[in-house]
Amino acid sequence: MIVGSTSALTALADTPMIKIAVGEARVRKSVVAFPTIIASRDTEGKLRSVREISMSDLDFSGLFDFLNPAAFVEDGAKAGVTPGTFKLVDWSSIGAEFLVKGKGEVVGNNVTLEIYLYSVSTGKQLLAKRYKATEDSVRKMAHTVSNDILFALTGKKGPFTSKVAFVSDKTGKKEIYVMDYDGHNPIKVTSKFSHAMSPGWSADGKQIAFTAVTKNGKNVRNHNLFVYDLPTGKINMLSNRQGINSGSVFSPVGKQLALTMSFPGNAEIFLMDPVSKVVQRITNSFGLDVDPSWSPDGKWLAFVSDRSGRPMVYKMEASGANVQRLTYAGYYNATPSWSPAGNKLAFAGWDAGKFDIFIMNTDGTNIERLTKSMGNNEDPDFAPDGYFIVYSSNRKGKKNLYITNVDNTTHRQITSDFGNCESPRWSPAN
Repeated sequence: MIVGSTSALTALADTPMIKIAVGEARVRKSVVAFPTIIASRDTEGKLRSVREISMSDLDFSGLFDFLNPAAFVEDGAKAGVTPGTFKLVDWSSIGAEFLVKGKGEVVGNNVTLEIYLYSVSTGKQLLAKRYKATEDSVRKMAHTVSNDILFALTGKKGPFTSKVAFVSDKTGKKEIYVMDYDGHNPIKVTSKFSHAMSPGWSADGKQIAFTAVTKNGKNVRNHNLFVYDLPTGKINMLSNRQGINSGSVFSPVGKQLALTMSFPGNAEIFLMDPVSKVVQRITNSFGLDVDPSWSPDGKWLAFVSDRSGRPMVYKMEASGANVQRLTYAGYYNATPSWSPAGNKLAFAGWDAGKFDIFIMNTDGTNIERLTKSMGNNEDPDFAPDGYFIVYSSNRKGKKNLYITNVDNTTHRQITSDFGNCESPRWSPAN
């Protein structure tokens, strides 16, 4: 378990000192110094990973540059971590704008860590927080530190403790997996399906809906809808109506699911109550209506339809009313994902013989390309902070998962040697 601030430290992380704009411009990176965490000689190595993981998280945000320790002039053996125990001039003289200092100890299986964040130019302390964890939770502790530093500097919570659900054929069968946002600690959550697909998180992060091709009582293969309960590990069927039961997404403000079903004879979008399993049809067109995505307030759904001849992105009220076409360019647009901030949609668009990732305003204006000339890039999904997007790409042959930010200043591969990975879906913040 990780414990946040205690009475011994001032919980300044709850009062953000906003210094850096996020997702509003291609900003200049801020220069950060993060010296080695102070610890006893026999525990220093155990705490080194906290610093390395936190620096990796923050570096990936695209907002920070870290000073090389070779440039440090402070005598680390004599300097402390609290105000008055070190000289800020030692850091301003080498160009640091922000300074992260830490000290910790490991006693038995328990790790205690104190982290302090300073503005070098003003001398203000921006964060002072104590963390406690067991040794097997140190990685989560480090991600929590990253979140707190990012919030202290930007006023926005990071996604570093969140999870990603995805599909992989690593075992020779397509199954659902869950891993840390950075690709670590993958766990297979399904095992009896040969073809599982389309994971979707519940609003509380405790359930994952997914579709699997299974046989019904008449020995006929069908795309059936299931839900996996993370706390218990149990899998229950939600729908085995004839045809497609797929692309399910939980409402962010309730328990309803939006999904595509084809039992009426055509692929349409429905709402489902996962308890009663009662469904309500909300589209009715001659085309195929697929890939629903909720707005963060639960009032709208983005989706894909070929009712105009080619698959394009549309949106409608959650009741099915007020349908609006959003994209007109390209040959095929797919898998829209609504930003948690409510102001952007990401989608995959077919252009020049390949799929690429694009973002646009929710009225269809201001389309921006995030990938180009890097293979097929598909299935984008926003992180809970709205700044990062995870997606699938075959740029190196097999499909792997990548993350970029909306500023399009950084791209990171997060899966490797894990078969073909696709359909990533980011968990809610935790």
